[in-house]
Amino acid sequence: MYAIIKTGGKQYVVEEGKVISIEKLDVEEGAEVTFDEVLLVSGDDVKIGQPNVAGAKVTGKVLEQGKERKIRIFKYKAKSNYRRRQGHRQPFTKVKIEKIEA
Repeated sequence: MYAIIKTGGKQYVVEEGKVISIEKLDVEEGAEVTFDEVLLVSGDDVKIGQPNVAGAKVTGKVLEQGKERKIRIFKYKAKSNYRRRQGHRQPFTKVKIEKIEA
């Protein structure tokens, strides 16, 4: 059984027991989190939401809060001595999916 959930402006395919890395949620580690925006549930039969599946929810446990690897942004214009360097680390939340209810 799998489901498609929407969180942080992105869509994720989740299964029970799967660990996903999503956009940062304001929840502490070890807490339970519930996703109500379920777009599709596939088990014995497929339920497609319009836009969400009524009564479906996915629960998970927060394993970790962290930051991704640093990416470097470098702007450069030739012959004009223009150089700008910047770095960015995107925060994330690691969640283990425990239960899919349809």
